Order: sequence, then C-alpha cells, then structure tokens
Amino acid sequence: MADHDGNDILEPNNPRRLFIKKAAGVSAAAALMNMVPAGVRSAAWAAGSDAPELKEVKIGFIPLTDCASVVIAAVKGFDRKYGIRITPSKEASWAAVRDKLVNGELHAAHVLYGLIYGVQLGIGGPKKDMAVLASINNNGQAISLSNQLKAKGAVDGASLAKLIQAEPREYTFAQTFPTGTHAMWLYYWLAAYGVNPFTQTKVITVPPPQMIANMRVDNMDGYCVGEPWNARAIRDNIGFTAVTSQEIWQDHPEKVLGTSLEFVQKYPNTARAMIMAILDASKYIDDMKNRSEVAKIISAKSYVNTDFDSIEDRMLGQYDNGNGKKWKDANYMKFYNDGKVGYPYLSDGMWFLTQHKRWGLLKEHPDYLAVAKQVNQIKLYKEAATQTKTPLPKSDMRTSKLIDGVVWDGKNPAKYADGFKIKA
Repeated sequence: MADHDGNDILEPNNPRRLFIKKAAGVSAAAALMNMVPAGVRSAAWAAGSDAPELKEVKIGFIPLTDCASVVIAAVKGFDRKYGIRITPSKEASWAAVRDKLVNGELHAAHVLYGLIYGVQLGIGGPKKDMAVLASINNNGQAISLSNQLKAKGAVDGASLAKLIQAEPREYTFAQTFPTGTHAMWLYYWLAAYGVNPFTQTKVITVPPPQMIANMRVDNMDGYCVGEPWNARAIRDNIGFTAVTSQEIWQDHPEKVLGTSLEFVQKYPNTARAMIMAILDASKYIDDMKNRSEVAKIISAKSYVNTDFDSIEDRMLGQYDNGNGKKWKDANYMKFYNDGKVGYPYLSDGMWFLTQHKRWGLLKEHPDYLAVAKQVNQIKLYKEAATQTKTPLPKSDMRTSKLIDGVVWDGKNPAKYADGFKIKA
C-alpha cells in the first residue's frame, strides 16, 4: 500500500513487510560498517556513537614553542572538525599544570612526559592514575650556559666538567620540573661527562619563562629548557647554547597531550577527538611553508609572549649557538614527521621511569612495562591515527642510542637503569 506521494505505508499487521524493512535496515548498516576501517570498526564507541561527550575542552599549556599544536588546533579550527572546541589555557608553571590536571580544572594539557609518569607513581606530586594520549613533539630543547662560564672556557660538556673539577664551588643549574624531561636531559648530559648532578652541582626548579630573568641576575650557571628560552638567552646576551636536546637523544620524546585516566574512562570520544585535532594541527605545523606563520601566531602575548625571531629561527632549523657556530639542524623540533612523532611508544614512557630510578626518585624498580601500558593510551591513539590517516609504527617499542653511546630499546629496563656508572 502507498500514499499519494508513492511512499510505502507500513501496514501494522503485515509481518512480512516488517521483516523486509528490518532486514533492509540491517543490510544498509552492515554495508556502512564495512566501509569503516577495521581498526575503527573494532573500537567500542561510548553509547554506540563516536560523538564527543564534551563539546568544549580546556587544554593547559606553558609558554614554549612546543605548545604550538594545541594553539594551532584551536586557532585554525582543527578541533571543530572533530566536534570539539579547544580553549588553550596559559599556565604559570608545570606544578600548576600538574595540580589542575589532578583536580580536573584542566581537561588535558601540553605537558612534560616525565611529569605524567611522576604523578602516576606519586613521586612528582599527589599520586593519581594518569594518561598519555599522544606525543606532541620530538627535539627542540637545549641546555644554555652563562657567559661567565664561557669566559672561563666552559663551552660544552667536556670543558664544563673540567672546570667543575678544577674550580670546585656551588655550580647551580635549573630544570623545569623534578621528574620532567628537562631535568632528565640535564642530568643525563652532565653524567655523560662524568659530573654527578646531585653531588657536584646544585639543581633548582624554575618555570620556563623565568629562566632568562634568573640567569640575568646570576641565580644560576645554566639551565635546561624548551625553546624559545635558549634562543632568547643569546638574543639577550646572557648565555649561549652548550648542547641541544637532539644531540643528547635524536628524536627524543618531549611534551605529550596528557590527562588523567579518569578523564579518558569518562570521556573516551572527547579524548579521541583531542588526539585527532592535535594530529591534524601537527601535520599543518610540520609543513615548512607554514612554520613562519605558526611562529608568528604563537609569539603573541596570549601564548608564548616573546619576539617572533626568537621562535622562528629554531622552528626552521636555523641554529646559532651564540658562540660562533651556525648550522642547519636536520633534527629541529618536529610535531608530526610523517606520523612518527605522535605515537606513544611504551619504551618512551619506560625510559623516564629508568631515569627516575637512576636518580633515586624511585626507591624500587617498578613494573616498567605494566606502568607504561596503563599510562600510554595506545588503543585510543591508534583509533585516532586511523581516522586521520596517520601512519602507525610496527612496534610499541623503539631503539635509540643516546649521547653516551648507550642503547635504549626497552627490553631490560631494570638492568638499563642499574647499569649507569653515575647514579644516585
């Protein structure tokens, strides 16, 4: 039976018609599902839908060049493509970021890899189950030393170690958070040249934007921080770059998109949407023709709040160490790198735990792999990567050789952590 427009009218007592209609619906749904990539199809969408549970998300950041993907995702509308609105929230310190992630004031943050793991194990503040959604960037940090050290001939790791040995005093170096990336790069670099950071130097914690002011008034001899605060030391004529972080570990993990595990469990679709927006923004940033524009955007007062030139040069891989050396660095700060950056490798998370154990922040060996599997949200990342056509690696582990020649592959973390000559 049909109406005057020729549309079928369902006869209430016609079971055959009901069966045909239901079967057609099932077939259509099955056909649609077959068009969805297998990785996405197998995912358990909340409430049967992949729509974000939250439409607006607050993502914290610290004024650093590598906050770019969070800012660009919001400014360029990559967030709206996935049904969310990102509000970037500028924070004063990593401790503030930690506290706001723990209490839920921030939904997520551009945050130090090692900070997330420190909170997970209760060694970097209140203990809480945390989550790494994606890696945000590789490379692009540095260790800056004061001009006073340069005047004494300390211009690199070897000459600094020689000076510390020859002229003992309280040498003070700053990092940005006790369990964070910058602390680990600083400690690893000093130890690679025979200096124990805990017995031969004094180490203090200083928020990134305050590094310049503190070194200007001689509060410290050097610091490890992200850009642009190393380039700024040169422009302000208070210091120079002794080593870049990519020289310590090429393509090292750095900042992550971090949140609490509670948030991921409560809002899985929102978490996935955030990853997808960050991946799209990261791909945009890694197109070199966009980098100057990105540097201009993030230099604004509401974001990094510094001069454009201090950001742009190193974003383009154009390095000047402030001590007569200029070079084009192939291992500049990368956000996407054909999909290699974003993957939350288990071995990356485990590495930070090995260094926390090495330096006495952890008293006992944790179950390295189990912790990394709980924190790094690989399944969720793979779903986001599949939807954004981001290439995925073959393994959850990767192998790297660091500045001291020691290879890290994640296979025997306890042996690795105990194997260093210089440790706590």
